[in-house]
Order: sequence, then C-alpha cells, then structure tokens
Amino acid sequence: QVHLVESGGGLVQAGGSLRLSCAASGRTVYSMGWFRQAPGKEREFVAGISASGTNTYYRESVKGRFTISRDNAEKTVYLQLNVLDPEDTALYYCAADRTYYSRTFVAVGVRDYEYWGQGTQVTVSS
Repeated sequence: QVHLVESGGGLVQAGGSLRLSCAASGRTVYSMGWFRQAPGKEREFVAGISASGTNTYYRESVKGRFTISRDNAEKTVYLQLNVLDPEDTALYYCAADRTYYSRTFVAVGVRDYEYWGQGTQVTVSS
C-alpha cells in the first residue's frame, strides 16, 4: 500500500505563489503527478514527473508558471505554483503510480494512477 499526504495549500492573491508538498509512505512508487478539481468540473491533470525525476510534463495552461519536482530520498513530490490566477482555484491532489514502465515514463491520465492523497485546497482571489 501507498499513503500520500498533501500540504501547502491556502488562500493567495492573484499573481502570488504557493508550494505544495506530497509525502509518500509505504511501497515504492514510480511516476507521480498532481491533479486538480474545481467545483462542478472533472479532475484534470496538472503536472507529472518520472521516477528518475528527469522527465516532466505539464498541462498547457500551467506551463512556465508551475514546476513539479521530487526528492526520492525524502519520498516527496513538490509543485511550485507561481503567477497564480483565479482559474487555478481548485482542490489539488497528489497521485502515485506503482506500475513500472521505465525510469523516464510520466503518467498523465487519471486512470494511470493507483494511489491518491486527500487533496489540498488552493484558492486564488482576484
């Protein structure tokens, strides 16, 4: 089993920054990702990172503003959110995949991930 705990969400003004963290415990995980879900909308992919940490992938609307990284020694993945916009307001979820493809594989679909955290709220005011 894998247990994921997110932290770092909060209320911030437009243009501000936040850093989300996700601590993983339990068995080894490979690709990790961040998703978000706004009220009335489907859960959507935000960013993903490979097991090696060398490959990343982002949804188009966050490219250049968000950065995903991981510390494998600490079993933690981070999401740095900069230049936040009210459209970024959502519950942000950390996800982990225990299916091994390669050290450089990045999973991007909701169905690719087996384990999910409880979510951390990000609210951006205008």
